[in-house]
Amino acid sequence: MLKTSPRFLTVVTGLFIIFLLGFLSGCESRIAYPPTEVKVVTDTLHGTVIDDPYRWLEDQESSETRGWIDAQNDFLAGYQKKFPALDKIRNRLLELNKVDAVLLPTEAGGKYFYRARTKDEELYSIFVRDGFDGTDRKLVDPHQLSEDLTKSVGIMSISNDGNLLAYNIREGGQDETEIKIMEVATGEYLTDAFPKALYSSFDIAGSRGCYYTIRNERDTRVYYHRFGTDLSKDREIFGEGYSSDKFISASLSEDRNYLVLVVYHGAGGSKTEVFLKNVARDGPVKPVVTDIEAQFYPYPAGKKLYLLTDWNAPNRRVMVTDLSRPTPKNWREIIPESEYNIESFTPVGGRLFVGYLQNVTSRVNIFTPDGQPAGEIELPTLGSASGVYGRWNSEQAFYMFSSFTHPDAVYRYDIPKEQSFLWGERKVPVNTDDFVVEQVWFDSKDGARVPMFLVHRKDIKQDGNNACMLNGYGGFNVSMTPYFSGSFVHWVEMGGILAMVNLRGGSEFGEDWHRAGMLENKQNTFDDFIAAAEWLVDNKYTRPEKLSAMGGSNGGLLVGAALTQRPDLFQAIVCTYPLLDMLRYHTKMLGPLWTAEYGSADNAEQFEYIYKYSPYHNVKEGVSYPAVLFITGDGDTRVDPMHARKMTALLQAKTGSNNPILLHYETKIGHSGGIAVSKSIEQSVDMLGFLCWQLGLKP
Repeated sequence: MLKTSPRFLTVVTGLFIIFLLGFLSGCESRIAYPPTEVKVVTDTLHGTVIDDPYRWLEDQESSETRGWIDAQNDFLAGYQKKFPALDKIRNRLLELNKVDAVLLPTEAGGKYFYRARTKDEELYSIFVRDGFDGTDRKLVDPHQLSEDLTKSVGIMSISNDGNLLAYNIREGGQDETEIKIMEVATGEYLTDAFPKALYSSFDIAGSRGCYYTIRNERDTRVYYHRFGTDLSKDREIFGEGYSSDKFISASLSEDRNYLVLVVYHGAGGSKTEVFLKNVARDGPVKPVVTDIEAQFYPYPAGKKLYLLTDWNAPNRRVMVTDLSRPTPKNWREIIPESEYNIESFTPVGGRLFVGYLQNVTSRVNIFTPDGQPAGEIELPTLGSASGVYGRWNSEQAFYMFSSFTHPDAVYRYDIPKEQSFLWGERKVPVNTDDFVVEQVWFDSKDGARVPMFLVHRKDIKQDGNNACMLNGYGGFNVSMTPYFSGSFVHWVEMGGILAMVNLRGGSEFGEDWHRAGMLENKQNTFDDFIAAAEWLVDNKYTRPEKLSAMGGSNGGLLVGAALTQRPDLFQAIVCTYPLLDMLRYHTKMLGPLWTAEYGSADNAEQFEYIYKYSPYHNVKEGVSYPAVLFITGDGDTRVDPMHARKMTALLQAKTGSNNPILLHYETKIGHSGGIAVSKSIEQSVDMLGFLCWQLGLKP
């Protein structure tokens, strides 16, 4: 029998005790998340076996899911106590956001219709101004619609004579709305009330009726409704044969003689079809273009039809033809493609207003109806101008301008005088003279040159110690151009750096840029974002312990991919209203519309690349993930909140770090905005407080 010395036993016992204490200490330091039951559902897709442990959280109305949501919100409340100086952040955001604000007007019948709110109001009301210099009158006040201020209103259509106003009522940020029609002079309503549904377009045809497009889970249809009749008897105009992965809009020409129909092959897709119907003669629906793999955006003006298109022109060009003979053989190019992408096009006041993106900032050029140069709108500074709005027979055009340092302002452009005048602005108490806005370029993984905006105070030092918020989108042909945000401004005021990167998948540099970040090329978008983060670290603007990422919707997918592919690069992630389970996104809500952008797991070839980046399917056991704040809510009827619910549960179970995984779940807020200012501020307070806490930034 072997003998063991007392000294040896003492050493071994001591080591065991040290190990045990360390183990217990580690266990005690692990975050005690609310329990989430695992109920594995197994799918086999194209020969690949996939386990989903939290499929049950897709059932939003079940008692189990509702209890889980309540537990997560309670858990978040405990952590919110650790967020620093929330009252200070809130007070500053109130100063920056509770200000008078006005949006773009629409002219009709000598009247100007617009939405606005005062600094003391929570929601935008609808106003009319009788005549250019007339008095303003409030037509619709959403504050009277709900005690909890969850209902907002928006202008849908105005009759040519300005006598009828159609507006929608949105509840809790949902895409679905109800529509009412008001007699402007009296404030009385027509008996025609359109029930809650997903209306993709609505246009008053005159005093007798209207055209509208309604989408359901199966398809989209365009109808004509005669005022005073039963909605169930409305005449179907268009849509037969198009499935739910197509999106259809219907709008009338300014003279109300033609109905213009556009079929979008998915949101952000690379193909559209265009049809015309002469409604003045109740003619048949006739195709303008159906068999060309390109985007076409039609604009009738007078007797002409203008087409903005990327057909054989990735940066877009403008064609023109007669409304009476609109087929491709009769088209004529009047504004050719240039080195800069055309972002917007509008015929107004006998002129053609063309909005270009020049290195991701706006430029608005003016042309005659036959395409001859006729000047340029002088913008206040480098920033973002909305499309120009107005009527073909008016002398007034309107546009909105914004930049990182310039609050939103609406300008009236006097076409005969060729001069802009301020029409309304957000009077924000801010001094941005100490801010620096710079644009930098970096190489992505494959060598592509990608631009990024940086906004920071003049006194920051490039020593790697700055808290940084990296923001992006990169999808659906959406350009991330400079815009004013109270949250961004306060972040910079506190000493943080805002970095907004222009990723492939957007339209900053035309359709080629878009296609380079969609379908099988989607990984390029994530590579661009990761390369931006690496550039910020390499150039000592920040370091991983001070770097955060923020994105919503498609941008939520972006930061979800960054989270799972490079968790070492970020300390904190804010992921709002995101897509994360990319194998099932197309089975929920508006998901079918997005298969043109992402592809579908039902397709074997597309499944291969989607599965490789789908954030929900790339969470690994024991990986040290950053702190994450997910934000979503029941009111999101566009991107199913199940994405954030399932990802929260999975990360809480798998993460190997003690960085908190938190879920902010709203029961009455959704994707489409329209929420009360104070409620929006509270979300921003949470986001900024979370980032300040995680990145060590003192408010």
